[in-house]
This record gives sequence, C-alpha cells and structure tokens, in this order.
Amino acid sequence: MAGKSRQRGISLITLIFFLAVIGAVGAVGMRAFPSILEYQAALKAINRAKDEGTVAAVRAAFDRSADIDNITSITGKDLEVTKEGERVVVSFAYEKEYHLFGPAWLTLKYVGSSNPGR
Repeated sequence: MAGKSRQRGISLITLIFFLAVIGAVGAVGMRAFPSILEYQAALKAINRAKDEGTVAAVRAAFDRSADIDNITSITGKDLEVTKEGERVVVSFAYEKEYHLFGPAWLTLKYVGSSNPGR
C-alpha cells in the first residue's frame, strides 16, 4: 500500500485572512496617498517660492503655486520664512487626520523645509 501524499498549500481561512489584511492596508494607503502627493507638491512650491525677495512675495508665490497644484492643507500665511545667512529658508508643518473606523484615526504629520538640512 502506497503512502498517502500530503497536500500542500494554504487553506481557505488563511487565504481570507491574508486578503483581509491586504485589503485593510490598501484602504489605509488609498486614504494616505493623495495627502502624500499634496505634501510633495507643497515642497516643490516652497522651493520655487524661496527665491522671491520679501516675505510677502514668498507667501504670494506659494499661494499661486498652491492654486495651480491644488494644495489645500496649508496656505502662504502658514509658512515660516526665515533667513539663514544669505539664504531664505521657507518651512511648514501640518497634520492630516483620517477617520478609519470606530475610535480609530490615522494621523499624518508633515514637516517640510526648503533647507535640506532641516
């Protein structure tokens, strides 16, 4: 009598569990991805705006870029404009919150600066 070979693979319960985990991670990622794109657009906007002459001009240039790139989380008045030596440094910080379910929230904290060392 030949021995029975054992079947290999995953069970249906394991497959459902893995699909649920992948679905949950995907749902959180879909909520966070547009926010990450907005952050990248804000970094590009402050790097373009830092070359303006005055604080008001920097903020106005950022607001123009924000209108074009659909940046809604921050405005020009939220920017911190400082001078380090001869360079103008523009920075910002903000939070985005997304309700997931029940008492669970996803909080993303963004900090950006036109000075790469900060």
